[in-house]
Amino acid sequence: MSVFSSIFKSSPHGAMGMTTNQVMRMVCYATIPGFITQLYFYGWGTLVQLVLCIGVAVLSEAIVLSLREKRIRRTLSDGSAVLTGLLLALSIPPLAPWWVSVIGVAFAIIIVKQLYGGLGFNLFNPAMAGYVVLLISFPVAMTSWQPIQPMLMHTLSLADTAYVIFTGYSIEGYNLQQLSMLVDGTTMATPLDQFKTALAQQQTVSEILSLPIYGEYGGIGSQWVNAAYLLGGLFLLQRGIIRWHIPLGMIASLFVLTVIASATGADTTYPPVQQLFTGAVMFGAFFIATDPVSASTTPKGRIIFGALIGALIFMIRQWGGYPDGIAFAVLLANMCVPLIDHYTQPKVYGHKR
Repeated sequence: MSVFSSIFKSSPHGAMGMTTNQVMRMVCYATIPGFITQLYFYGWGTLVQLVLCIGVAVLSEAIVLSLREKRIRRTLSDGSAVLTGLLLALSIPPLAPWWVSVIGVAFAIIIVKQLYGGLGFNLFNPAMAGYVVLLISFPVAMTSWQPIQPMLMHTLSLADTAYVIFTGYSIEGYNLQQLSMLVDGTTMATPLDQFKTALAQQQTVSEILSLPIYGEYGGIGSQWVNAAYLLGGLFLLQRGIIRWHIPLGMIASLFVLTVIASATGADTTYPPVQQLFTGAVMFGAFFIATDPVSASTTPKGRIIFGALIGALIFMIRQWGGYPDGIAFAVLLANMCVPLIDHYTQPKVYGHKR
């Protein structure tokens, strides 16, 4: 499948496609509601990581293109490096050390994308491959998400935030652990992490969800971030940048499996609606899984691909060691794409099987 969207005109039915740069820009624009919401709830770190990751992505691509004796300006103008940096920046904790971002983005661009030949040849989603490398290599840094701003004892200015990211301490000398203190002096994990920990302590789902960090539809802050990315995803659907098959398959699969698990009576499952609006489900469904290069290419295949991701997310959240699992689910599904496409190819007209 081409990475271009097509708008069909009247006879002779030629197609006027969007350029790669236009597609990438539209996807970047669609992340704006989610970015602003993350900025509101998690502070200036989101902006600092955004600038850092995009800068490293463009620089890494330029260096590799220079070594490969390719046209640097022409390739960079397609916007794919910028989008990879953007997606990874929105995925990592806002106060993650600068070197974490540099390693993740450099790996995504140099190893996952350019080593396989550049845009259109990568087997895996570059941003998620970089994220998984960071999560496995630096689990503490990658799971140190701040509580939302209104619950913090110490809020950070833009200068303070940059100081923390590049030195590990705020201007006043607070470290990351101290900056994660709540107003009552305690620390707090992310909603999904807290849920797993509380289950291990024999608490019931109703007891866990009564904690202040959980809202009506998911974790406080997280539910609004997911809603913002859902809005951006609907914009992409409306403009024809992505198709509905993968997001619907992923969301429906996760929802149905959660309903089935909850109906069995086992009090160990995150409720269905909360399941969809906690973690990075909407971001993953509309901005990650829909990568046209590493996703399935046939209509039926895209539905199966999305459903597989949703099922893997459910299994990782339910029985795995990681609280969310979006990145692992996407990469595992990427590995299955050739098989999915092979068995879902449409029949050629006049051909008998």
